[in-house]
Amino acid sequence: MTVRPAKSGWVGGSRSVGGRSAPARPGRRIPSVRTPRGRRPPGAPRGPRRLYTRAKRAWDRPLTAYYLILGGSLLITVLGLVMVYSASQIKALQSGLAPTYFFRKQLLAAVLGGVLLLVASRTSVRLHRALAYPLLAGSVFLMCLVQIPGIGVAVNGNQNWINLGGPFQMQPSEFGKLALVLWGADLLARKQDKKLLVQWKHLLVPLVPAAFLLLALIMLGGDMGTAIILTAIVFGLLWLAGAPTRLFVGVLGGAAALGALLITTSANRMSRLACIGATDPGPGDQCWQAVHGIYALASGGFFGSGLGASMEKWGELPEPHTDFIFAITGEELGLAGTLSVLALFAALGYAGIRVAGRTEDPFVRYAAGGVTTWITAQAVINIGAVLGLLPIAGVPLPLFSYGGSALLPTMFAIGLLIAFARDEPAARAALAALATRRPVFGRKPAGVRWKTMRRRVKKRPSGER
Repeated sequence: MTVRPAKSGWVGGSRSVGGRSAPARPGRRIPSVRTPRGRRPPGAPRGPRRLYTRAKRAWDRPLTAYYLILGGSLLITVLGLVMVYSASQIKALQSGLAPTYFFRKQLLAAVLGGVLLLVASRTSVRLHRALAYPLLAGSVFLMCLVQIPGIGVAVNGNQNWINLGGPFQMQPSEFGKLALVLWGADLLARKQDKKLLVQWKHLLVPLVPAAFLLLALIMLGGDMGTAIILTAIVFGLLWLAGAPTRLFVGVLGGAAALGALLITTSANRMSRLACIGATDPGPGDQCWQAVHGIYALASGGFFGSGLGASMEKWGELPEPHTDFIFAITGEELGLAGTLSVLALFAALGYAGIRVAGRTEDPFVRYAAGGVTTWITAQAVINIGAVLGLLPIAGVPLPLFSYGGSALLPTMFAIGLLIAFARDEPAARAALAALATRRPVFGRKPAGVRWKTMRRRVKKRPSGER
């Protein structure tokens, strides 16, 4: 029987002769193993760590604060318009008005506020500082007019409004918040340039006396909610200015004592304080609004009853489109909707803190910190009252609740944050780079061809496979 030898061949880099492997020929090149395209290189992070690394890298980009402020504020405003339209229809019909009455007024205020936002975002820091003193003087003058009989108008027991004719009214104390932020920031920045903030008297004077003047004019009308917001702004400015802990605690203790005195001397404020955590309306239905706000949130569930399907807005919940619009949001959009609103405010607050912490300009730091304190504190007070964790203060949810007097200065303040975020050196460089890479009127850069899914792929040189 004849046995044929096996054919020689290559097996794993060696040749096989007669079924036995032999070493490869000397000098013969063995092909190297290449990593397939798209695979991670050795040592690269995997899984959650890789996602965390990417998120951190994206979060630290120069334009992150700019996009968060612009996108977050616009989303809050648009969602607020939708909820004002849904929550105010029954209230308008009960008052004999068109169903879209409050929505149309809020939409007009949002358009005017958008113009103010655009102007503020394109205005230089020098001009913002120049507007501080005229704005403060104008706010004080209008607050004094509120207390003149025949000019000032009382709404819900608080005389803090001026009638502008027809259905339009203005609340000067809302503009007082913006004036205090700009004026306080300019004052502290000037004193820091002269190295005067190391002395207590320069920290307190004239910032605290001017704040007390605004608080006195506001409290003459009985609006303690707005007074709390102004107090929070003053504390925020003092904190950013580096006030010593003893001084900070002393001012805070004095404000707390004054607030306790004002609460205990008013039966209305005491009843609001007693409604914290209430589960039934109580004697005389004094906690009716607080309890029905909880009912609205509880009936919404995870995804809500649907937009426009609220039951509490049918006369059960007072002020459904202003102070308690967050409760209607929870009823119609559920826990998902309320958490989305909270996430947007959290992103806006983080972006404001980031702008204040990364700038070298003292005015920008104080102004950004003051605006962030204002919006964050007002949102916490409003949402805390709806949740039954804080007394009802009668302050609207910023950018969300109905009210043009509150929306206009708040959008101007958002424009300030946008201008400050754009003014960072790294942000300016990133925006300039984006402008140079952007095609103009549909033209594409040389050496780039467009493919499907809007991807941009560089052209390969001729002859390359």
